[in-house]
Amino acid sequence: MTATVDDSRKYFTGSVGIEGNMIVLVADDDSEEDRQRVEEFRAANNGGGLREVDGRGKLLMPGLVNTHTHVAMTLMRNMADDLPLMAWLHERVWPFEAQLKPHDITVGARLGMAEMLLSGTTTLVDMYWHEAAVAQAARDTGIRAVLCPSFIDGERMSEFERDLEETLAAAEGCDTLSVRPAPHAAYSCSAENLRRAVDLARRHRLGITIHVSETLDEQRIIRERHGCTPTEYLRDAGVFSVPAIAAHCVHVTDGDMEILRAHGVTVAHNPQSNMKLASGAAPVARMLAAGLNVSLGTDGASSNNDLDMWDEMRSASLLGKLTAGDPAVMPAYEVVKMATVDGAKAIGMEGMLGIIAEGAIADLILIDTEKPHWYPHNNPISALVYSAQAHDIHTVFVNGREVVSGGRLTGLDTLALMQEVSAVVSRIEGRL
Repeated sequence: MTATVDDSRKYFTGSVGIEGNMIVLVADDDSEEDRQRVEEFRAANNGGGLREVDGRGKLLMPGLVNTHTHVAMTLMRNMADDLPLMAWLHERVWPFEAQLKPHDITVGARLGMAEMLLSGTTTLVDMYWHEAAVAQAARDTGIRAVLCPSFIDGERMSEFERDLEETLAAAEGCDTLSVRPAPHAAYSCSAENLRRAVDLARRHRLGITIHVSETLDEQRIIRERHGCTPTEYLRDAGVFSVPAIAAHCVHVTDGDMEILRAHGVTVAHNPQSNMKLASGAAPVARMLAAGLNVSLGTDGASSNNDLDMWDEMRSASLLGKLTAGDPAVMPAYEVVKMATVDGAKAIGMEGMLGIIAEGAIADLILIDTEKPHWYPHNNPISALVYSAQAHDIHTVFVNGREVVSGGRLTGLDTLALMQEVSAVVSRIEGRL
């Protein structure tokens, strides 16, 4: 079965053909014309060693797009829990991060990317330091990545421009890697430094990603310093004058939402991280009603603590219903769209990713539906949000390349990776 995740809301039994990195055939078994096209495709490609993947008992859909994460923070998984955001950052996370070397970041990023691929995420938007090291992990694993070198005022700012140039160089020539500058947040970046980041984005024709209105503390700090909301502050600094992803947006006013909508900013909703840190619940149903593009992210594995987009979809739907007091908001199809089509739009790849259509890029996942929690097969779209689990993923293609087969990574030794991660964390704990 194939779920196209487009305006047709169509799912059907059929075949999909890939050549290179592109989808060149989408055929419905109920169509005699399409069945003939499948046979012609087989005949045309058999001489080239055509490989067929049996999809019986499975559902094919676009790969998931995680629009906000800090993938190397897998190294801090289960290390800094049950703390409010500011204490979490200042007392646990930033001291640990100060000890990280680029190789450590590559190892942590490989672990997070392995977890994502095995659970059906084919694209991530990563925000961290030393993103060139994350680029290496993305090349190693084959995942699609938007690499976002980050900075805060102070010492990090002096390193940022070099980090950006190194990341651009690391991504050069790879069509699964792209780059965006990533100021950390309104409360940690001056207007002057924000404008520097925007100038760099314009110079290189890039977008930006940034944390926005994640906590009430952030709202209070910006109000006391500047007499406005974080969204207004960022607008006035020009941050939204380039394509932007605003992560979290938990505490936003109607005026903030209008600013985001008017500037075409995508909100990256991170429900589980926001719940765990007790940051609050973003008013996503109101955002959607106001015409904003809202995508989904997991945040880092230190504040979630996994990178499971299926959990995130379920949480987004349930939290949205609870917050709005309306069981009809955040229906399953709209949430699947947030994790696919709307994520593709967030990174400027609308119509190329997040859909199954001829001419789109072949980032696809095959889900095993022959499991008790999938039965009975009443509504496949509802099942994706309310029943599906990360370990249901059978096959994953990124850019036409098979990176997961039979539930296993094709190009990475998972056991050796986990051992390397343990060694890195032990060394860092020794430094601390």
